Amino acid sequence: MSEMTIDKAAKPEFYMTEEHHPEGSTMLGFWLYLMSDCLIFAILFATYGVLGRNYAAGPSPADLFDLPLVALNTSMLLLSSITYGFAMLQMVQQKKSGTLFWLAVTGLFGAAFLGLELYEFSHLIHEGAGPTRSAFLSCFFTLVGTHGLHVTFGIIWLVTLMVQVQLRGLIPENRRRLMCLSMFWHFLDVVWIGVFSFVYLMGVLG
Repeated sequence: MSEMTIDKAAKPEFYMTEEHHPEGSTMLGFWLYLMSDCLIFAILFATYGVLGRNYAAGPSPADLFDLPLVALNTSMLLLSSITYGFAMLQMVQQKKSGTLFWLAVTGLFGAAFLGLELYEFSHLIHEGAGPTRSAFLSCFFTLVGTHGLHVTFGIIWLVTLMVQVQLRGLIPENRRRLMCLSMFWHFLDVVWIGVFSFVYLMGVLG
């Protein structure tokens, strides 16, 4: 019996973990998921591009959008991306408390972003500019709302990982999960920059 066979017999759980949960396949699978999300947002952007000027004699983006509020909201999400980067640096240094601290700050910025977005939605609906008012508003609520749902799921995922890190520490599995969430969070930042530029800025200034 070779040395490799002896080692596998002595540590069967280790080798089973390595065989059934390879890191490369996890990251590849998550990249494929992000690509599918890219397609979803590409379709929503394309739909908004086609129907975004159909106001049905209703209000236009220049009449509705509050750019200072949207800029503040954008800063919340961008800051959350920076703080998540700090959390990853702490993770690399195996500093559990520092990782948890910056993850908590990231979650707070994400919650602030969602709070401002919900305020904007409620204000528009109160003004009679709900998603059924025109094709423009239907597309707007669908695109921005889909992004907001992604941020919501991201915060739930983040809180779940914080609990796992608190209980089990920065084990390889948790580090891999934090890497996947990092890609997802930065992806949402990129999508929001597109929303801010294409929907808000072009709508008000175009």
